[in-house]
Amino acid sequence: MISRTHSPASSRAGAARWLRRLAAPTVLVLAAASAIGVAASPRAHGHGFDAHPMAFAGAGIGMPGPGMERMFERLGASAEQRAQIERIAGQAREDMRARAETRRQLHQKMSELFAQPTIDAAAAEALRQQMLAEHDQASQRGLQTMLAISEVLTPEQRAQMAKWRSERAEAMKSRMKSRDRD
Repeated sequence: MISRTHSPASSRAGAARWLRRLAAPTVLVLAAASAIGVAASPRAHGHGFDAHPMAFAGAGIGMPGPGMERMFERLGASAEQRAQIERIAGQAREDMRARAETRRQLHQKMSELFAQPTIDAAAAEALRQQMLAEHDQASQRGLQTMLAISEVLTPEQRAQMAKWRSERAEAMKSRMKSRDRD
């Protein structure tokens, strides 16, 4: 039977691993809570197509730029497809911008609530529910946009985009695994 002894260095390493594992869910919760506020920022809308060929869903719906042009080129999109997709993305962007003030107000209310000496748990939950509903509406709008854009693309173009998304997901999974080993 092998007996393990714990040196101060191994204890610190174990504590560091434990903290890293705890940090990830904490960061995810905080990121989810602040996503509405980030999406409300006019500068947040530049992520869309520039971030990833399939990233036309959600708050950062396809800003015109080099990323969108690269996607069109890689797909061999026709001028008509480009115009249709740009129109769809533009409408979605405008819809999201119109909702930005609501998202900003909810985010501000949550910040103010947590700055109080005594936190009203019921008020925090009510705000969380409002933020969740707002996020759900943004998600629905993103899906509508994805569906509309998918109708413009050919089955081959959609398959190419799905392949890019899969490749990107695998690359992300690989990076996460290597980060967990550290």
